[in-house]
Amino acid sequence: MNLLHANDQAGAYPPSYYAATRTPLAEFPALQGQIQADVCIVGGGYTGLSAALHLAEKGYDVVLLEAHKLAFGASGRNGGQVGSGQRQDQDWIEKALGREVAHKLWDLAEESKALVKNLIQNHQIPVTFHPGIAHACWTDVQVRDSHVYAEKLHRDYGYTHLETLDRVAIQNLIGSKVYKGGEIDRDAGHLHPLNYALGLAAAAAKAGTRLHERSEVIRIDHGATPVVHTATGKVVAKQLILACNGYLGNLAPNVAAKVMPINNFILATEPLGDRAKDILSQPIAVADTKFVVNYWRLSEDNRLLFGGGESYGYRFPDIIKTTSKPMLEVYPQLKGTKIDYAWGGTLAITMNRMPCFTRPYPNTLSASGYSGHGVAMATLAGKILAEATAAQSERFDLMASLPQQRFPGGAALRWPLLVLAMTWYGMRDRLGI
Repeated sequence: MNLLHANDQAGAYPPSYYAATRTPLAEFPALQGQIQADVCIVGGGYTGLSAALHLAEKGYDVVLLEAHKLAFGASGRNGGQVGSGQRQDQDWIEKALGREVAHKLWDLAEESKALVKNLIQNHQIPVTFHPGIAHACWTDVQVRDSHVYAEKLHRDYGYTHLETLDRVAIQNLIGSKVYKGGEIDRDAGHLHPLNYALGLAAAAAKAGTRLHERSEVIRIDHGATPVVHTATGKVVAKQLILACNGYLGNLAPNVAAKVMPINNFILATEPLGDRAKDILSQPIAVADTKFVVNYWRLSEDNRLLFGGGESYGYRFPDIIKTTSKPMLEVYPQLKGTKIDYAWGGTLAITMNRMPCFTRPYPNTLSASGYSGHGVAMATLAGKILAEATAAQSERFDLMASLPQQRFPGGAALRWPLLVLAMTWYGMRDRLGI
């Protein structure tokens, strides 16, 4: 199944709140005929756009190809949360990779947040970064663990932006009685993800990148001089960057074996007006501790944007039904509230939930598999890809050294095996284990 066409209209954004409130940006033409470039980038999300911008600022002649619209994929559909750290916590990273590497990865993650904020400021991207992400715990054990982890980050990493919350504090903050406590990260935050991506695109174009929408790559001839083919043209490049994430498909099977596409879903309610302060008393975002994570925030016009719900298939389900269930579990007071938008999107995970950086072919770099932690990390990944393209590969090599396993079962069985695992963890969520 080609996920570029499985659930969406060709060349169009999904009917999301983000698409309805996006900053206007002129369309970019489809690729026509044969052209040459120093670097060809496949994929117009955060990774590709950040790589294009940083390379163009270095003086490279860059062409970027996007199958549909810029930020058509996860970059234009996600929850908009800009979190701290890597997708795995520092305890896991220290145990798996050692403390020296753990500190380097923490520093990179801190840089990724700062990079998002700096790009918004330096390129006057019309988007607001709202500080604050709360982590809400379902069990007393999880609360204890989260508070211990906050102490660890303060002690071992000098991170002073976490405020621990008891049951009363978390309930006063998020207006739900189902959580036992947690913490709030004041240096993390949230933003309008599509407008952020479109701002990167505008900056990349201004810096000289040649952007082409509706230019789906159908074949790549790998070699010393990669040749990238679309239905209406081709790019002959000195170097190639694959920035396709969950939509990689058959372009690089050796990467796709380690990067699994999965779907996630978001609802946007009608504007809540005065009720909004009873949902979130501060303009923060929230993510909880379920394996199938619930995450939410208020939009700038006081809609609840709520993501979550289980679905085990590449075709999108009834999204309102799927995602209303966890939303009403957290906020039963919203029963009967009108849902104005409902959309799904495809992201990508890896076996260990750490991003997959690799050199899959000669003169080709790839980064993907951000596992739901991509707004900041994918932006930094683009910068790191640009550095490696310019022969400054230390940071790329660090990320590429992270061990990445293939998903078991090969192309035929890896999805059914993932479904079994997700079903098991979903059952644990429902049982409160």
